[in-house]
Amino acid sequence: MTDHDKQRDDRTGRSAAAARMAHQHTWVDQQIRIAMEKGQFDDLPGAGKPIKDLGASHDPDWWLKKLVERERIAVLPPSLQLRKDDAELDDRLDELFAEAEVRREVEDFNARVMRARYSPQDGQPPLVTMPRDVDQTVAGWHRRREVRRAARAAAAAAAAASEPSEQAGRPGRRRWWRRSRH
Repeated sequence: MTDHDKQRDDRTGRSAAAARMAHQHTWVDQQIRIAMEKGQFDDLPGAGKPIKDLGASHDPDWWLKKLVERERIAVLPPSLQLRKDDAELDDRLDELFAEAEVRREVEDFNARVMRARYSPQDGQPPLVTMPRDVDQTVAGWHRRREVRRAARAAAAAAAAASEPSEQAGRPGRRRWWRRSRH
């Protein structure tokens, strides 16, 4: 190493950084020892109890199983998932506002049914779900939508009919949009 290189190392601290990296494990051990002396590891949850499932057979998917258990994820075979989706499809469609969205959702459902129909199903329940007729499903969505609109209109009319009886004690009161101009 030349004098110029030694000066650059002293100036930038490259040799000091290399020394710190070489002794990093001792610094970590020292921090753990200090924390233990201060009692920061006392009264931790599960202290003195055996670790659950420690020493059981090795399962490479242990983390996935724990995730499913913790998040309560239901993993169904495709045939059962399609049955469930078919039963819930009308309710899901009723949340949509545009016919194009409804058609897209039904076409996506039909594509999943056809994909499952032509996939091998070893050891799974049989696929009994049939694709839906898009036009009939959209027509049903329109009918349910009109029924909901009529029910909302009837409820609004009932609310409007009950409103004047509440204001019968206050004659002469006018709404701001019905004020007469003089």
